[in-house]
Amino acid sequence: MLGTVLLLLALAKTACPSPASVASRRAEALKKLLEVFGMEDPPPPPTHFKQPPQYMVDLFNTVANADGVTKNPDILEGNTVRSFLEKTHSEEMRFLFVLSSVAKNEKILTAELHLFRLWPRVTDGPKRHHFCQVSVYQVLEKDKPDSPEGKKLLAARLVSLQTSGWEVFAITPAVRDWTEDESSNQGLLVTVQGLGGSPLDTPPLQFASGRGHHESKKPMLVLFTDDGRRGASLPTAGFPVLKPQAPDLPAKMPMPKLGRSRSARSLDRLQPCQRHPLSVDFEEIGWSGWIISPRGYNAFHCKGSCPFPLGENMRPTNHATVQSIINALKLSEGVSSPCCVPDKLFSINLLYFDDDENVVLKQYDDMVAGSCGCH
Repeated sequence: MLGTVLLLLALAKTACPSPASVASRRAEALKKLLEVFGMEDPPPPPTHFKQPPQYMVDLFNTVANADGVTKNPDILEGNTVRSFLEKTHSEEMRFLFVLSSVAKNEKILTAELHLFRLWPRVTDGPKRHHFCQVSVYQVLEKDKPDSPEGKKLLAARLVSLQTSGWEVFAITPAVRDWTEDESSNQGLLVTVQGLGGSPLDTPPLQFASGRGHHESKKPMLVLFTDDGRRGASLPTAGFPVLKPQAPDLPAKMPMPKLGRSRSARSLDRLQPCQRHPLSVDFEEIGWSGWIISPRGYNAFHCKGSCPFPLGENMRPTNHATVQSIINALKLSEGVSSPCCVPDKLFSINLLYFDDDENVVLKQYDDMVAGSCGCH
């Protein structure tokens, strides 16, 4: 399907004389390509320059190589990671995250609240604290979150007062409630207390929140979800086989060229089945405004002949071997030789801004031909 889309894009650019026809074909190709990526319309680029959360950038680099190809299919839980920055900008420890961009068909696997712990205040004297208890509550009643019936405890732990850095709290039950009933989302309440729950006159621990801190340290909600879009056509194990063969993408990748000579096409048919480059350039397509990484990727494609007899280097299936014999001996009319097709496919990952300018990491199965064989 992806090859068909790229062919339509190339035709729209090079072969059709009518401007209206060019626009129509390009629109059709982009619509098909959006379907591959599970979208109806491309998200608009952010209204101003926006730096993605470092956590999401680091996660992308852990999951994927420079071309976006998945390093290990077992790293991610599910196939989608969504990040949400806190919206209220309150100076208090009350946080609200708007989850309207989460699709109804997405299954919430894990939800995490990320809070940046600031450098602790210096406190002297014999009562100096080394730890405090941080508790995260789901707010049930907006007007009385401090009452026992107005909140529900989600997570609590002792936190050191000696360092700064990120603290992560699991809050999956609350987010599942919010996605099932949007009106139940009254936000989160975070409290800081001394050991054993004793109150602190001046809490030595503070988290970055409100308008006085850099956006990179603002409270963030991270969701690990699965949208049910899973490819199952070919095995995906064995990524290391692909790695040494996959070159880094150039900064500018040309679209496929048409109009090759008849002699060149005949030569292709004489070449044995093998993998060839197929570059997909998001800037060329017009998506560079909302896609953060990668700039493009090499999808590869399979081309060449599957002549009789099929050797092991052709990676034939038993069915292809039998078909090649029947074709060679002319034992049945209308039986063609086996076809050169991908026999191993890999997933790619996109890091992008969604419609609400939240940063999303999404994994798409069966997007890169890892190897080719005669089938």
